[in-house]
Amino acid sequence: MTPETLTLSSGPLRFTATAMGTGPLVLLIHGFPDTRATFNYQLPALAEAGFRAVAVSLRGYEPSSLPADGDYRVTSLAADVIGWIDALGETTAHLVGHDWGATIAFAAAALAPDRIASLAVLAVPHPARFAESYLTVPAQQARSAYIMEFMSPDADAMIVADDCAYLENLWRKWSPGWTFLEGDIGPMRRAMQQPGVATAALSYYRQALDVVSDAGKASQALLAGPFAVPTLGMTGEQDGCISADVFDASMRDADFPGSLRVKRIAGAGHFLHREAADEVNNQLICWMRRH
Repeated sequence: MTPETLTLSSGPLRFTATAMGTGPLVLLIHGFPDTRATFNYQLPALAEAGFRAVAVSLRGYEPSSLPADGDYRVTSLAADVIGWIDALGETTAHLVGHDWGATIAFAAAALAPDRIASLAVLAVPHPARFAESYLTVPAQQARSAYIMEFMSPDADAMIVADDCAYLENLWRKWSPGWTFLEGDIGPMRRAMQQPGVATAALSYYRQALDVVSDAGKASQALLAGPFAVPTLGMTGEQDGCISADVFDASMRDADFPGSLRVKRIAGAGHFLHREAADEVNNQLICWMRRH
């Protein structure tokens, strides 16, 4: 089965996507620091299982989706997802999000639950509950220290220096048991070194910390839940970014009236969908067939 390259739109922005298969729509939303190529193991498996799998490049990760107003607020990122569903001519979609893509998937499910058939979040748990854990778990504060580094105006240049050596180091820390190849990390290096992309990627973090403006408050409200969409959460037991214990503690049945299942993937780190692709794919396919 040959993948297709699509161009999706949301307002004036244009997003490149890779698609495979036919059937119910599954949108795959990548995280940081990464690209839609992160789902290369999921696309053929989902297509084989009878789904239309579409992995999309996030806002700001390519020149055609850099917004003129520099808007990377969660409300706008969630609206992009609904725009992609519209652009693909569908009423609903299953969402699979990894890292920042998980946060965006949560927000999209809160924004338009009637458009989301099911939700699968990888490596990042309920955003508001995670924020609570961050404040009370010193070990998690240490893991998340990079976020404060991103507030510096020098961080944009720092993360792409020496062929993205800083970001490569994050990959190694976050998935300590994964020996990735240049074929795995190369797409990320190339994407991040495009004009404007590093600043865009860090703007996600910078704007997420706004809890004062009306737009910031609206974003926080989307991430607070509860989430009425059936939700599957998966974490790697060796995740060096958000610990599996913090992930589990942040996923509470009471916050998910649409149903919740949490699965810990043995031996995997932050990039669990790459490291344990067969197991993650099986979990995803079973979940989406149920919903």
